[in-house]
Amino acid sequence: MLALLKPHNGNLRAYSQPWVVAAIRLATFTTIFGLTTEAGIAQPSSGTRSISSAPNVVLILLDDAGYANTSTFGGPALTPSLDRLAASGLKYNRFHVPSICSATRAALLSGRNDHRIGFGVTPAMGSNNPGYTGEWPKSAASMAEILRRNGYSTSAFGKWHNTPEHEISPIGPFDRWPTHLGFEYFYGFMGGAYSQWEPPLYENTAPIDPPMRPEQGYHFTTDIADQAIRWIRAHEALAPGKPYFLYFATGATHFPHHVPKEWIDRYRGQFDQGWDNLRNEIFARQKLSGVIPADTQLTSRPEELPAWDSLTPEQHRLLARQMEVEAAFLAHTDHEIGRLIQTVQSGPGSDNTIIFYLTGDNGGDIENGIEGRDLPGSREVRMIHADQLGSENVLNAFSSGWGWATNTPFRWGKLVASHLGGIRNPMVVSWPGHIKNIGGVRSQFSHATDVAATVYELGGITAPPSVDGVEQLTLDGISLVYSFENADTPSRRHLQIFEQLGNRSIYHDGWMASARHSVPWVSSSKRKQGFQEDTWELYDLDKDFSQSNDLAKQFPAKLKELKSLFETEAARNNIYPLCPAPTRHPSVFTQGRMEFSYPGNLLRMPSWAAPRFDRNHRIIADLVVPPSNAKGVIVSNGSRLGGFALYVEDGYLVYENNASGPNAANDLVRSGIRLPPGDVEITYEFERDENTSSQGKVRGKGRLFVDGKLTGESGPLTLPPSGLVEFLGTFNLGCARISPVSNRFRMPFQFNGTLKEVRVRFSP
Repeated sequence: MLALLKPHNGNLRAYSQPWVVAAIRLATFTTIFGLTTEAGIAQPSSGTRSISSAPNVVLILLDDAGYANTSTFGGPALTPSLDRLAASGLKYNRFHVPSICSATRAALLSGRNDHRIGFGVTPAMGSNNPGYTGEWPKSAASMAEILRRNGYSTSAFGKWHNTPEHEISPIGPFDRWPTHLGFEYFYGFMGGAYSQWEPPLYENTAPIDPPMRPEQGYHFTTDIADQAIRWIRAHEALAPGKPYFLYFATGATHFPHHVPKEWIDRYRGQFDQGWDNLRNEIFARQKLSGVIPADTQLTSRPEELPAWDSLTPEQHRLLARQMEVEAAFLAHTDHEIGRLIQTVQSGPGSDNTIIFYLTGDNGGDIENGIEGRDLPGSREVRMIHADQLGSENVLNAFSSGWGWATNTPFRWGKLVASHLGGIRNPMVVSWPGHIKNIGGVRSQFSHATDVAATVYELGGITAPPSVDGVEQLTLDGISLVYSFENADTPSRRHLQIFEQLGNRSIYHDGWMASARHSVPWVSSSKRKQGFQEDTWELYDLDKDFSQSNDLAKQFPAKLKELKSLFETEAARNNIYPLCPAPTRHPSVFTQGRMEFSYPGNLLRMPSWAAPRFDRNHRIIADLVVPPSNAKGVIVSNGSRLGGFALYVEDGYLVYENNASGPNAANDLVRSGIRLPPGDVEITYEFERDENTSSQGKVRGKGRLFVDGKLTGESGPLTLPPSGLVEFLGTFNLGCARISPVSNRFRMPFQFNGTLKEVRVRFSP
């Protein structure tokens, strides 16, 4: 049953276009039929309603940015747009999220705890356990869906990452895509992390290419800001009185850290002091600005992280560059968000538009180890190419030490749901003319689920008990409207549970019990598995803002009470059985299959939906070759950072293996003869050498055949890591799309003959 909007404060929103009112009335009609069209009169039945003074809603979400990443909360990245928004609104310094991105997005958009709706993990890691399916249930209608049914226009831009991988294909199913979860328009990418220079975009459910190439100035954040601005302006022109909900979720600052060089240059030399001193600087600024209490203690560095001074000068130079890039990435993102905010605040209805700016979907990223993630090779080789960090040629991410520093004053970070470094991210809320204590700080304990409840209260909406006949889960969120007027109003949230990768905690009336199970930069195969070995800690967060003073030995009875409460809440929230080391599921498109047949005009697919080419296989293509100048891609799989391309160059068949990215020469296998015109069958065959496979690397030999005749053979080939190919790449037939595997041709390098069919066959 659909809940109808109730007038908010008794005021009805004014509409300049009569059809807008008619379009959004939630009404039934009684029709009197006559013999002609003119004689039929549709008469509204009693009880018709129109939208009240419900505000426009803009929800902005950063990715992987830590509590202290932004200058607004003491951090090193200049974020003037967030500063201005905070000056016109409120800063929530005890706002919390799950410690992993998909979980936060699901909680934020549904108003329910993450595990209750299956998002204890990302969709790629989904399992059959109810709390970890990664599949959005119909019993948890999204905020977008509820607002849409109550007269809002809805749109989403940026990163999604709440659809199972096996449903991201040209054939769907689409019921867990944004456009089937309440958003009338979507523009962005579907997965967790892609190149910001060459993202595989979707418009609604259709795969599309970026409108420009990186060398032409394309960047994903700029693009989604442009698209969101265009949508707002169209909405203002067509339906200026209709409220809207706009969800803007950046790919920043999740790795890869990609940002224009001119932004990186602004931060050159600003992190030579290292992460220990950076934390001290941040901490001092936080106290001075009042975003943390004056009596807050700075937590110590985890013993698993080295002191900056213990590293070599070469490490200092390379790691400092990583932080320069990340800070620039965040500053650039805030600049683009500023353009969006300016558009919002200068348009019709700006006086009744509430903006939520969440500065992260989990703590700062600490997954990448001490050296971070950037270029292959020795440290000396990495230093030679250090200026490429931030470009499309590098899959770079900063060291775990920097991620830890961006979570000042807390311990740990992303994935560590036991400690505040993983689960506390600030939020800024601005609603001009409605929030009086502008520039103030709010310290009520709050959570991502509270945003939906807040929006519903402001819109006069009651969450419906059922949607399309499906009984709905109750909301876990608690509206924050009560906190708008008075900073001293006691928190209405008394209880909250957290868990990811076995790291777990529970909050209850100021106290938190915490059990850390794993260290994110240690591979899952090396993480301990015995939960009974975990040590529980106890904190009085009302007196200890940073979770610095473990009181477990002083108050064992309180700890026992909270551990018992954790058991109860874990059962209620589908947290058991705990999932300490989830693994990526094999693609349902390829699992168990030995043969594949694809039409030559197949739409672009993610590489993980294609077969894995790291075993014995043959790629067979049926072509119609033009009489002269034959050229173009037959199959391309992967990206500039790794993959392969099978193509025709000046009439010759070529297989190119990209195992080391754009900074190394690729392996080429070239046919000894030109392709004859007309119908031709070409084959590439890979024979894996089991004796040379080591350290996860797959080696073998490749051969080319034309109409069954051997025409080319390679020396030893080392294939790129399949995980890298699948993570960033796309699988394309007849052309290259999104990112070029090869530097020998310019995309799309469309085959200028006819590609009829491609078959892939595997052998034991």
